[in-house]
Amino acid sequence: MNRPCRCLLKQAGEEELAQTVSEYVSTLDPDIKADGELYRARLDKCGSCDSLNSGMCVKCGCYVEMRAAVKKNRCPSEDKLW
Repeated sequence: MNRPCRCLLKQAGEEELAQTVSEYVSTLDPDIKADGELYRARLDKCGSCDSLNSGMCVKCGCYVEMRAAVKKNRCPSEDKLW
């Protein structure tokens, strides 16, 4: 049985989608955007979560790279990883 890819979009081979998400993140208003350190910390936590499947959170269906980029957003897991 194959395990889901616990990885972000680019590592999952979703190059085009990863580029689109990256462009979206780059256009976020600085007032709502998480700073780089917070963004990386969130993605690191997502990377070790069993609910990550090829860049998507199976708890809510979001692309974690988009969700983590907005500072007011929170992890949808019951454990609230961030």
